[in-house]
Amino acid sequence: MSSTLKQIFLMIRVNLGSLPRRLAISLSMVLSVALVVAVLAGFLAMARGFEAALAGAGSPDVAVILGGGTNQETGSDVPAEAIRTLAAVSGDTGIAGDGAGGLMLSRETVVPVDIRASDGADQTLSLRGMDVAGPGLRERARLSEGRLFSPGAREIVVGARIAQTFSGFAVGETVRLGAVDWRVAGHFTSVGSAFESEIWADLEAVQSAFDRLGQVQSLRVRLDGGNDAASALATLRARLSGLSGPPLSAVSEADLYAAQAERIESLIRLFGWPIALLMAVGATAGALNTMMSSVSDRTVEIATLRLLGFGRLPAFAATWIEAVLLSVAGAAFGILASRLAFDGWQASTMGANNTKMAFQLDVTPDVILTAGLLGLAIGIIGGALPALAATRLPLRAALQARG
Repeated sequence: MSSTLKQIFLMIRVNLGSLPRRLAISLSMVLSVALVVAVLAGFLAMARGFEAALAGAGSPDVAVILGGGTNQETGSDVPAEAIRTLAAVSGDTGIAGDGAGGLMLSRETVVPVDIRASDGADQTLSLRGMDVAGPGLRERARLSEGRLFSPGAREIVVGARIAQTFSGFAVGETVRLGAVDWRVAGHFTSVGSAFESEIWADLEAVQSAFDRLGQVQSLRVRLDGGNDAASALATLRARLSGLSGPPLSAVSEADLYAAQAERIESLIRLFGWPIALLMAVGATAGALNTMMSSVSDRTVEIATLRLLGFGRLPAFAATWIEAVLLSVAGAAFGILASRLAFDGWQASTMGANNTKMAFQLDVTPDVILTAGLLGLAIGIIGGALPALAATRLPLRAALQARG
């Protein structure tokens, strides 16, 4: 076994030593693997970034009450009578108190508004009308500049991503949303979550400005469960089922955003994986061609070593390991390129109400591992057949080549 290992290491040295003669075709293999790895990493980083943006928006201690038989705010309608009835219910409702004898809840509605970006293109953003308690229900949201909107006033608080992307949203400036002007009262951050792609304003001011008087799409409530939010959510659902009128449903805010993230993430993967796999097939064919050329170029060396007593296994292993090492180099280069090009890159997609939602691509360790394994697989598969061909070279080829 020791002799076989020595033969393998010696043949690997011979193979790698001949790389300068085959530099161009070897580099083409490395670059093709790198391209496959970078493309897959880009798609996976996009899915991870979108997932992180929505996951950061949801809290298990907050529930969202929806009406109209939908599981998202778009298309939901919560009747005013149901809100009054819920607020007047005695006993445990599963909703935390606000310290003033009421419930900690916020009536909310989302209106799409068109804004002209710096490149001249129109973008649709989300203007969310909410009660005064609304910002407090977003635990991770923090004012970064200015102040919150005043009740009843046409003032807005702008998410950090919008303030960075669009001009005209500096604190103190006036911006036209719909048919009326709004004054920018402040900016807020929310650890990069989807909330940073929203504009917040007073609910009644939004309803009045957009002719949606009385319309409430959702209720956000703080669950009164302490460490047992699931029990409080179950209590709330039981209370809602006992209300008259159209049925209302309650879902954990974390679950609501997780479901949205899963849909978009699945769509991104649906496009990303087939493209990456098709490219991987092409790269595998390239690896096969590269290693076949390598075997052809080293016919004399391989056959001579065989005549000197080297076995078939060292010839197979050395050729296969060369292919794997080239694919590892390509995978490493692709991962480095993806981190430099994609990690932290700002992207956007369409969220609820066909509005823009910004997020950052995130090249996480699992993205690196998945893309790197695909690159490694290209070398393993593409190098197997040429390695087998190296073991089947006729020994007299060396004598014929030597003339």
